[in-house]
Amino acid sequence: MSELIEVLTKDGSYSLRSVLFQENFHSLLGALEETKSKFTATSNLQRFQGKSLNVLDICFGLGYNSASLLNELIKQKSYLNLYALENDKNPLAYSLRNKSFLKLWDPKVKKIFDSLYRKDYFEDKFFKCSILWGDAREKINIIPSSIKFDLIYLDGFSPQKCPQLWTIEFLSKVKENLNPEGYLITYSSSAAVRKTLRNLGLDIFTIKSSFKNRTFWSQGTVAISKFDNNKLEPNFNFKKLSLMEEEHLLTKASIPYRDQDLNSSKDDIINRRLDEQLFSNLLSTNKWREKWDMTKLSVKSKI
Repeated sequence: MSELIEVLTKDGSYSLRSVLFQENFHSLLGALEETKSKFTATSNLQRFQGKSLNVLDICFGLGYNSASLLNELIKQKSYLNLYALENDKNPLAYSLRNKSFLKLWDPKVKKIFDSLYRKDYFEDKFFKCSILWGDAREKINIIPSSIKFDLIYLDGFSPQKCPQLWTIEFLSKVKENLNPEGYLITYSSSAAVRKTLRNLGLDIFTIKSSFKNRTFWSQGTVAISKFDNNKLEPNFNFKKLSLMEEEHLLTKASIPYRDQDLNSSKDDIINRRLDEQLFSNLLSTNKWREKWDMTKLSVKSKI
């Protein structure tokens, strides 16, 4: 698969950079920090203490999101049915060789990852884990339709770099696999992604940023089918979209990515969207940035 370059992030955790996609797997601010703040904390895992849950990890990569999830569930003795989708075995191979990565987690995580790498499968009393290798657009169809996920992590390369996993058609399939009260969590704050999720009938929320600088206005997105907005609690890691974010969804940036037959190339998807934006009467994204004094994009906000 693609060439990968080791990257040491600012919190001391390791990540990789894909030469093919010309993008890092994680924010340079910290791979571990990004996983914990955007995915693990946002999952509100205490809801499942002593219970069972179904999780889908799309773009497993190095395994940070699943490792952090497993680490917490081991502590609270929850039961997990995990499916992971990934196109490249090399990042997982790297994780299994990296002692710094493995030291972050309970030793059982290494045991699970090793089994996933060698056998695509792991099962014991508490955990049943499967990884499906290949194009996620195809492999998602292998998951039994009877399984609805309490958590779906969507952590692929950005829409500009890998639009195949952010189209209306693929996100529609993802939504079909989501438990009505389940959380779809992604680092992306893309207007196209958010508008698509809303058009699919999901309520969307912004993951709270730990930065005061407006450049870092969101850490990502949570989408939920059935959620009582009145039950949003201050300790939740997400909140309603701000006025600035709502207006972002009224710009040309909100025009979706399309892949009708789920087999289009990256360039075809990008060019199709550019043509649609060209003839759109929606507000330009630059005008939105000027209004809200957005002089530059946030790190991995992917608008």
